[in-house]
Amino acid sequence: MSFTEYTQTEQMSAEQEAQYIHRYLPLVNKILRQMSYHASVVIDAYDLQQIALIGLLTALRRYGVPDDEFPGYAKYRIRGAILDELRQADWRPRSLRQKTHQLAQQIKQLTQQLGREPEFADMYHHLQIDQHTYHEYLQSEHLASVESLDAVMEGEASELGSQRDNPERFYAKQQQLAQAIGILDQREQLILTLYYHHEMNFKEIALVLDVSEARVCQLNKRLNDKLVAHIKQSESVC
Repeated sequence: MSFTEYTQTEQMSAEQEAQYIHRYLPLVNKILRQMSYHASVVIDAYDLQQIALIGLLTALRRYGVPDDEFPGYAKYRIRGAILDELRQADWRPRSLRQKTHQLAQQIKQLTQQLGREPEFADMYHHLQIDQHTYHEYLQSEHLASVESLDAVMEGEASELGSQRDNPERFYAKQQQLAQAIGILDQREQLILTLYYHHEMNFKEIALVLDVSEARVCQLNKRLNDKLVAHIKQSESVC
């Protein structure tokens, strides 16, 4: 596979860029619909759209003339732009991180006590957690896990830039991720496919699996954590 990154003498015209942006707008809108559930608590809808479009434009300029492989790189670049903005906005202030950590410990203890993963009704009864607090916790934990996976995929910065800046290195990292997916069970692999490849949001995935939206959030966080741990372990061995 070859990648055509434009040089100063071989750049797309503004008209060409506008045409490609229009062509891939449906991809941008899918990702916005998917991520806005979590990111909208920090970034308003208009700003979120502009960040996503900048991510698409940057992907075009880094990649070159789009081919069949471009959407995969563009998705990662757009999600990465949104996650970068969340980091800069300090979407998890210290007070929320402490609150989330304490709640995670309480849920872990309750899981051991019940001998199974607790439902919201269990947490409401034993921990007096209301729906708003639980929703806030799930959002925070999910975004943290997505951020961790993004950081692993981005890799170490170097003179060549991050994985996200360099399509060839990005695709090499994708191969590593593809191997790691083998450790997931069938349901986790299905969620990964629906979320990352079909850009379905948690509500839609919940309908497919016939579970609650909160449960999908839990499962998605778990599979992200598994992938991050496996990739880090593989890198430490190499």
